[in-house]
Amino acid sequence: MERIEVLKTYKIFIGGQFPRTESGRYYPLKLKNNMTVNVSLSSRKDFRNAVVIARGAFSGWSARAAFNRGQILYRIAEMLEGRKEQFLEELKQLGYTAVNAKKEIELSIDRIVYYAGWCDKYQQLNSSVNPVASSHFNFSVPEPMGVVAIMADESSALLGLVSVIAPCIAGGNTCIVLASESKPTCSITFAEVIATSDVPAGVINILTGNRKELHAHFSSHMDVNVIITCNSEKDVNKTVGENASLNVKRVFVWNKNWNIESEQGPHYITDLQEIKTTWHPIENIGISGIKY
Repeated sequence: MERIEVLKTYKIFIGGQFPRTESGRYYPLKLKNNMTVNVSLSSRKDFRNAVVIARGAFSGWSARAAFNRGQILYRIAEMLEGRKEQFLEELKQLGYTAVNAKKEIELSIDRIVYYAGWCDKYQQLNSSVNPVASSHFNFSVPEPMGVVAIMADESSALLGLVSVIAPCIAGGNTCIVLASESKPTCSITFAEVIATSDVPAGVINILTGNRKELHAHFSSHMDVNVIITCNSEKDVNKTVGENASLNVKRVFVWNKNWNIESEQGPHYITDLQEIKTTWHPIENIGISGIKY
């Protein structure tokens, strides 16, 4: 008897698990081999669930030692390297040529390694001891903002996803990412890499679905601190900006060509940081040894 192939089920990724969308809805995606797969059409409830999980994971992840976050990012790159052939095949099924698929996966791996190296260095570049006209030490240091909602690049299956997730978590934030609607399959396979690496559950959450349906929910949720959109639709970005003002969340439009090396750097990490300034009194010790 001819063996029946076990086909992959594409679910969403929330809290380190792969639930089916709460809405029960799917949309068909036709691949290059003429096979059609059903992709989850995430709902507002899925997003709200992901925000709760991401908020719960934030305190633990932001408290991690910077070098440990770097180790964990490097582990993601290791896992991607080991599954390179699987990603190459999925990218080709999405319409990539063999050459472009190889470039996409290798750039994605290298980009994660790049940000792994920055985890324990960006603080040194962006911290300062400030001169003040009083007997105090005055320190300014970057701290992660919190929960980041990201609408990833629609034109990129993997590199666009990696290029926004890596600097976000490198700086101690947690995130909910809406993957490319037209190229979503690699995002779920990437979620499998995350689930089997050392990333704590809830630090990265990945949804699939319709951006025009979900962008208003992403930008209006009151427990989201930052919203990033990587696309150029003026109507979507206008709504995002208006909704973000409701709780004064930061808005970034990262409509970039992620294939070029210049579109990586510590500024993507520090965009998602806020500066905390601390005052500490200087204790003066006199000749007698008495503090005053």
